[in-house]
Formats: sequence, C-alpha cells, structure tokens
Amino acid sequence: MQTQLAPLYQNTAEGLEAEAILRKCVHCGFCTATCPTYQLLGDELDGPRGRIYLIKQVLEGAQPTRKTQLHLDRCLTCRNCETTCPSGVQYGHLVDIGRKIVDEQVPRPAGEKALRWALKEGLPSPFFAPAMKLGQAVRGLLPAKLQNKVPQPRPSGAWPTRTHARQVLMLAGCVQPAMAPNINTATARVLDAAGIQAVIAPEAGCCGAVKFHLNDQTGGLAQMRRNIDAWWPHVEAGVEALVMNASGCGVTVKDYGHHLQHDPAYAEKAARISALTRDLSELLPELVPALKAHLGGKRPGTLAYHPPCTLQHGQQLRGGVETHLAELGFDIGVARTEPHLCCGSAGTYSVLQPDISYELRDRKLKNLSELQPQAIVSSNIGCITHLQSGTATPVRHWVEVLDEALQLA
Repeated sequence: MQTQLAPLYQNTAEGLEAEAILRKCVHCGFCTATCPTYQLLGDELDGPRGRIYLIKQVLEGAQPTRKTQLHLDRCLTCRNCETTCPSGVQYGHLVDIGRKIVDEQVPRPAGEKALRWALKEGLPSPFFAPAMKLGQAVRGLLPAKLQNKVPQPRPSGAWPTRTHARQVLMLAGCVQPAMAPNINTATARVLDAAGIQAVIAPEAGCCGAVKFHLNDQTGGLAQMRRNIDAWWPHVEAGVEALVMNASGCGVTVKDYGHHLQHDPAYAEKAARISALTRDLSELLPELVPALKAHLGGKRPGTLAYHPPCTLQHGQQLRGGVETHLAELGFDIGVARTEPHLCCGSAGTYSVLQPDISYELRDRKLKNLSELQPQAIVSSNIGCITHLQSGTATPVRHWVEVLDEALQLA
C-alpha cells in the first residue's frame, strides 16, 4: 500500500515507521476473519483493514475526528491480525502510532480523560496494592462492576530460600503482586524445584504497557528505562534470562528494543533486554525432565487452557503450555472453537470498552465450558481476572496448578 506522508510526518521517526509498515499491507482482508471487534460489530472500520485505512488518511493529512478515535479505541490490540497477515504487517506498532497522532489532534471529553488518567497513574502506583487490599476486605459490599475487578484474596505461600548457580530475573509487575501474589511465588517454587533461582530487582515496576497503550508514551518509555536500569547490574553479572509469567508484560518487554531504538543512551541495552526476555512457558521444555522427578501421581481433573493473545499473537508462542503440561501428566486442552480469539481483557480495555469486553468474555467462557473443566488456566493476570468475573469455575495461572502438583508429590 503506497502512501504520501503529509509534510508534518515526512521527517519524523513515527511517520517513516508507519510508512514502512503501510508499504507491506496489500489490503487483502484476511485479517478481518480473525479480528474480534469485526466479528462482533461487522463494521469494516472496526477491523484491522479499516483502521489501517483511517491511520493512512491521517498520515496523509486528513483531519481525524472523534469517530476516528472511537474506531481506534475499540481495537483490543490483540494482534490476532498479525498472526493471520500473509505480508507480515506489524499492525500493533502501526496502531500505537495512529492512536498517538489522533489523540494529539482530537480532545477527549473530561470524564473519559479523567478515567484514562486514573488508570495509567493508578495501576502502576504504589497505592494500588493497599487499595486492592481494602477492596478485597469489603468486596461483598461493592457493586458488581467493581467486584469483577477485585479478585477474592488468596494466600501466596512462601518464597523458596535455596540458592542456585542458575539464576533468572523475574518482573514482579504492577498489579499481579496485589491481585494474585501466588503467581509469583508459585513461579519461584517451580523454578526452584528445577534448580533455578528466581531473582527480583525491587526497583523494577510496571513494564510500561499501561501508560504506553493509553497514549502516555513518554511515561511508558520512562518506565522502560527505569526497568532497564534496575535489571542491568544483573545482566552484567550474567543472569541467563529475564522470565515473564505475565504474557502482557512479556510482549512489552520483548519490544523494548523497538520502542527505544532511537534512544542513544538506551538502544543497545534495550535490545539486550529484549533478547534475554523469555515467557515462562519457553522454559518448560527444559523444565519437564527436572520436574518429572519431583511429581507424584496426583493431578487435578480436566484443565481448559486459554492462551492469551499477548502470548499466541504478540509473542507468536503457540502450543507450548498445553503440550508440555500434558507431558507432565496433566489432562489439559484448549477450546475447540475460536481458541485464537481474545477473551476481552486486553489490559484496561475491559474498563474502557466494557460492552465489547464482556461479550467477548462470555463467548470465550462458553467455548471453554465445552471441555467441562475442573479449572481454567491461562498465562496472564488480566485474562485470569477477567474470565473469573464471569464463571464459578476456578481460573488460575497454569504455574499455580503445576506448583500444587509438586507440593502434593
């Protein structure tokens, strides 16, 4: 697809990157078949092809409107279209550019602006954990919409105390320690059982995704730089990997090299961090032999696995979790219908676009229920919390289930 950039964008990094991405697009429309919002709404402008067309118009000098902004807002950034695209169009990067440019030109209503500010400043804030604890204490008194965002409190268990020659870094995350602290401790215990020590750099915080995807890209980049500074002494000391147990954080950290490529002080370090980053599931092939020796015969019943979009589309990692957990004796499967479609969580999307989000959630749960699972497992805190809000079936991180099996051995 050819485009003629407006003078405003001709000599900017964003304009040149967008132009290079658009050049790959042949406008074939394969992506519409796998776009969740197009499936629900049936509007060409609520699919990747239509949004690409809108962004192209703006880059060529057309004045964006609130309608333009709405169609870009409705995108889940699930990147399913990237998996489907035969031309390798990096839609996720393009929509980030398009949203930033449109938001600079189209003012938002005060209420909408306030909500987005509260999310981008509140979720990564040190005040989030005490606020979540308070919410859990009075959860039964909260309206249903808030209860959906406040999971039942669960014990986290103990962090392992053994040391090992092999060490990996973990990102604690901004919301995960408060909402589901057992995910991090379970990860550390599973790695410990395989002879790997998990280390956390306390100075590291939110991966930057919340602010970046809410169009505070300056704030998001600042968080990325802070994390690199926190991790860098460990990298220099020879840590073998940066392990992510939240696939939403993982896809962002793997993109640090891209986001900071034009920063002379951080470009090289960011590329190194991205190269070191692994989703926890990527360690499973080497963990399986070590863990088999520790596992007994007890396993839970059928598990239904929901692979997050940030894992299967953003990171292009598919099949690893269910394959390797099956090797460890778990009865696990994915939905037979639409396993590729988003559950509707998508970071802050369930707050900003609740109608679409909950429709996608219920559609996902219906498909997963056909497996008649004892529990649903996933790989991302957002998906886990969102799915749990719509079902009585327990929804957990797969590493928690593996950790429990190890403790029962």
